[in-house]
Amino acid sequence: MAAQVLLYNREGQILARLRLCRSWWCRGRGLMFHRALKEDEGLFFVFPRSGRWENAIHMFFVFFPIAAIWLDEAGRIVHAVEARPFRIYVPPRPARYLIEGPVALLAHARIGEVWTWHEDAGGS
Repeated sequence: MAAQVLLYNREGQILARLRLCRSWWCRGRGLMFHRALKEDEGLFFVFPRSGRWENAIHMFFVFFPIAAIWLDEAGRIVHAVEARPFRIYVPPRPARYLIEGPVALLAHARIGEVWTWHEDAGGS
């Protein structure tokens, strides 16, 4: 079973359980060719280094809107957007991590807020 990330807000509440996405293949494929995203589904991208353009995403072959939330090295939210199919998104500030999840996750995302996470290797 793939490793998961438990994502927490600043109050320590679990916001989501996300599949950890570190490899080039996983980051490259993302949610392409999925037809839907369940409320408790999503990806947590770990990029090799912080940046803007190298951590941009495309929504080609993603057929539904998602929450795209970029975080910097400290876990601070630097950009959050409802990403729509067949568009490209670039964070306005350098980011090291990206969350792709259900649009409802955007209700919890505030620019500048720090989120924390930890890996749940068991996937449970």
